[in-house]
Amino acid sequence: MESVKNVNDSACHDCGKEMSVSNEEIQGGVCLVYDNAGEKINILKCDDCYAKSPALTNYQPCEVYSRVVGYIRPVQQWHKGKKQEFAERKEFIASKDCC
Repeated sequence: MESVKNVNDSACHDCGKEMSVSNEEIQGGVCLVYDNAGEKINILKCDDCYAKSPALTNYQPCEVYSRVVGYIRPVQQWHKGKKQEFAERKEFIASKDCC
């Protein structure tokens, strides 16, 4: 089963202009659907930006790696509990006079 991810539900990807989206109907724009390793990503573009360039630009998902249980793995591959632990982590910042 493929999952669908909405990056932004009501703004143009390129210019950020708000668009009206209701009942899967888009006023003043188009919805572009991209496949990212089985995950469907919906991107909205207003009519003006789509006329200039129908392609998606400046978009690349970032893969975050971190250490879990002794080895480094992509956070996206962790189970729900470990992802929550990662979200709750706080960065330790040492004071300058400690070293």
